[in-house]
Amino acid sequence: MEYSHEIEVMCPVAKGANHGPAPIPQEGKWTKVKECSEISGLTHGVGWCAPQQGGAKLTLNVKDGIIEEALIETIGCSGMTHSAAMCVEILPGKTILEALNTDLVCDAINTAMRELFLQLAYGRSQTAFSEGGLPVGAGLEDLGGTLRSQIGTMYGTKAKGARYLELAQGYVTRLALDENNEIIGYEFVNLGKVMNDVKKGGDANEAIKKATSSYGRFDEAAKYIDPREE
Repeated sequence: MEYSHEIEVMCPVAKGANHGPAPIPQEGKWTKVKECSEISGLTHGVGWCAPQQGGAKLTLNVKDGIIEEALIETIGCSGMTHSAAMCVEILPGKTILEALNTDLVCDAINTAMRELFLQLAYGRSQTAFSEGGLPVGAGLEDLGGTLRSQIGTMYGTKAKGARYLELAQGYVTRLALDENNEIIGYEFVNLGKVMNDVKKGGDANEAIKKATSSYGRFDEAAKYIDPREE
């Protein structure tokens, strides 16, 4: 160790208090973390790129400092979907410090990784108070049985009003309007159910019919419109 002349000529003063790091909650325990290998937890976070043209949601399941599971969901940027494809190969098996200092292809995913690192390092994970945390594979539960991200897409103008295009239930095919042309419900298709049926050999048109449902006072409408055409 090299010291400056100013330090060399100083007399030593003994260090008194040495309490170590404050404990953080991790998977049902209080842990004084000194090394990345002592960090565990499942957590989520979002990131954005500099031009803010898209966003990424990152879910990590970390055990003993190692990323065992990663889920990446993107929106608003076509290039980001391909970045996520590369990133999901990169992340598993890395320590959280390695991942923080790795180019995850897309700045939005890099930003999400930074936010998740902070959550984990400060004991703010989703499993902070869950004994033993969650098993590897828990990230898939966010997607549900059809393994599709929950997407919400809405559009509106002052001149023509609101259009619901896609909600958590599925792809919106028709909006139900009352006598005042106010939205009172909608019809939707669960595309995940459609694909599951088709993969099993079902007819596509029949699969769409079976996966079609409605919400709200859809049956009481005075008028129905296609939100993408009318």
